[in-house]
Amino acid sequence: MIELTPVETLDAVVQVPGSKSLTQRALIAAALADGQSSLIGPLASEDTAYTIGALRLMGIEVDDTDPEQWEVRGTCGTIRQPEQDIYLGNNGTATRFLTSVAALGHGRFRISGGKRMAERPIGPLMEALQGWNVKIRSEADNDCPPLLIDADGLSGGRTVLPEGKSSQYLSSLLLVAPYGAQPAELKVQGEVLSRPYVEMTLAVMAAFSIRVEAAPSLSYFRIPQGCYQGTEYRIEGDASGASYFWAAAAVTGGKVTVANVPVPSLQGDAQLVPLLARMGCRVSLLDGGITVQGPEQLQSIEVAMGNMPDVAPTLAVVAAFAEGTTVINNIAHLRIKECDRLAAMVSELRKMGADVEEEPDKMIIHGQAGASNLHGAEIETYQDHRIAMCFGVAALKITGVRIRNENCVKKSFPDFWQRLQAMLK
Repeated sequence: MIELTPVETLDAVVQVPGSKSLTQRALIAAALADGQSSLIGPLASEDTAYTIGALRLMGIEVDDTDPEQWEVRGTCGTIRQPEQDIYLGNNGTATRFLTSVAALGHGRFRISGGKRMAERPIGPLMEALQGWNVKIRSEADNDCPPLLIDADGLSGGRTVLPEGKSSQYLSSLLLVAPYGAQPAELKVQGEVLSRPYVEMTLAVMAAFSIRVEAAPSLSYFRIPQGCYQGTEYRIEGDASGASYFWAAAAVTGGKVTVANVPVPSLQGDAQLVPLLARMGCRVSLLDGGITVQGPEQLQSIEVAMGNMPDVAPTLAVVAAFAEGTTVINNIAHLRIKECDRLAAMVSELRKMGADVEEEPDKMIIHGQAGASNLHGAEIETYQDHRIAMCFGVAALKITGVRIRNENCVKKSFPDFWQRLQAMLK
């Protein structure tokens, strides 16, 4: 358990690790590429370690001895049958991406994970892969891992992704589509959630020399046959990780610059910054970084966060310190993350005295001026890194906020607590 000492204000410049989303996409593209790739500024964390371990089981050489630059020797889409199960913990991104990568191989692949991963649906991805003649099934017959894949490559051609609650299904299909036996076409039914993550995938594919024809609505894609080309790829600082430092400035009335998230950014989570501006923060660009200066009193807003779900918990904590009622809409897909993040945030904010309502796809936070209703509490993290980190922000303002199982942050930001406490000095 960790308890931080509240601060009156902040004035700090911080660096965050590389983007988890970009690191995992770049690892897949580099693994499937022709030739060697250098990934500059990657994220070394529990999740990316699972991804690297799985790629090695599939015959990909990854040298991550230098934390600042990883070398990946691609196989141009040749995937070796592993000698053991591919275990991915609670890494949802890797589970979805590597399911499609495994389909490029030949032979039996079994992909499994932790207890929560066995509750996280993957049925829409399975159905779309079956449209490319992939033999795949859920071992428990519940559309969740563990998965059994009798792989024999992708047929390519046309397939349909049924409406799902995760953009990772779509990104997974796009990343492997160039390796079909014929040019691939992909139609998406229903709303495309978390659109910036799909655009990020297309940008990574283009950086590795595969350019996809996409409808403006992202409901249809035509993917050429080809092989990614090895390249040097620089990874942006993680905007999701940066969100906690920007939020720290917001709730304390201080100033924090995150020096390595660029403008513009490939990451949709960087759009948290304009939302903080709407709540009264001053935002500026300084030496290539993004600076947030908190106001004397934050103000409430209403916002849809379907395109940036990972920072919805961050905004919820900030909203607890704002005057008025903040409504966070379009976040039903938070329920299929590492935990049911919508329910978890409501529960833990209430422990601190916040007046919060939960609806199927939204959260309503009734804030009070000066956060006079808030008090210390013991916070359950549900082994979810984002729950832990966003309540670390609350602990900078409210005495007695104690966070259980704080080491779950190693999933995406292993030295988060050290960097947060260094900022306070």
